[in-house]
Amino acid sequence: MTSQPPEQPAEPVEPQPNESVASPAKVMRIGAMVRQLLEEVRHAPLDEAGRDRMRDIYDISVRELSDSLSPDLAEELSRVAKPFAGDEIPSEAELRVAQAQLVGWLEGLFHGIQATLFAQQVTARNQLEEMRRRAIPGRPGAGPDPTGQYL
Repeated sequence: MTSQPPEQPAEPVEPQPNESVASPAKVMRIGAMVRQLLEEVRHAPLDEAGRDRMRDIYDISVRELSDSLSPDLAEELSRVAKPFAGDEIPSEAELRVAQAQLVGWLEGLFHGIQATLFAQQVTARNQLEEMRRRAIPGRPGAGPDPTGQYL
């Protein structure tokens, strides 16, 4: 009877993040709105009621964005864009920082989407070129004609 080595415990497999955006148009609309609001806060002083309204808009925007993102992106957003604490009205500086942070995160998200699309296009182009090379005899890089015919 032969003895078998003891089984090695399986290493835990980290789930791969599935970064995705369920509603890209919604994310783009909210991103554009938050960017415009940030500009408004920079150029015009806000009274207490205006800052309170801006806080509400910020919190709603973060919540709506989270609903449009995959769970891993929503978790990342919740770590980066914390809601304002309590009922205290934030200062203009706090609003600017929070909105700038959200705009920066959204721009990073958009750049990530663009990079992913570019990589997919390159991969598809390479696959198409490889299929063409294999399918069309006599094309450069196709190699000799396997039938031996010259024409």
